[in-house]
Formats: sequence, structure tokens, C-alpha cells
Amino acid sequence: MHVLQIEHPIRDFDTWKAAFDRFSDKRRHSGVRRHRIFRPADDPNYVVLDLEFESADEAEAFLGWLRREVWSSREASPALTGDPQTRVVAVMESEEY
Repeated sequence: MHVLQIEHPIRDFDTWKAAFDRFSDKRRHSGVRRHRIFRPADDPNYVVLDLEFESADEAEAFLGWLRREVWSSREASPALTGDPQTRVVAVMESEEY
């Protein structure tokens, strides 16, 4: 399992979330198996995402699509401010308590 981690500042969570939701089919068809959205307790204008994929190649391909088609367009990413910070990581262990 691999995770595409994304962090970035936003103008407004509700606007950002509506834009995020518009791409649910693209995520599903691109191999996203699960997503998690976080916001720091002390900063409502910042989001952290984990998008889970079976392979690093799927995660990298989706990241490329985000850069070309979403983050480069104000219409596709209306609440985004600044440049997203990203990385693809491999899940080495996962356990729930």
C-alpha cells in the first residue's frame, strides 16, 4: 500500500471540500482505495490529505494529474492558496487499537 500525502493552505474549507468532492469519480478510477482528510486543530485554513493506492505508480500518476489538471486551474481548485506539499510514502505497518 502506498499513500499520496498532500498538504496545503486553503481559503475556505467548505469551498475546498465541494471542489474535492467533484473529483470523487476520478479518484476512484485512478486507483484511490481510501482517503482521509485532516485539518490542524489550530488552523482551519489548512488541509492534510492521505490518498491510499495499491502501488506507487498509481499514486505518482494521480499526483501528475493533480498538478496538470487541478492545481494549475483556479476554476478546478477555487480555495487553494499556495503550492501543495506532496510525497508518496509506503505503508510499512498499520494497526488499529
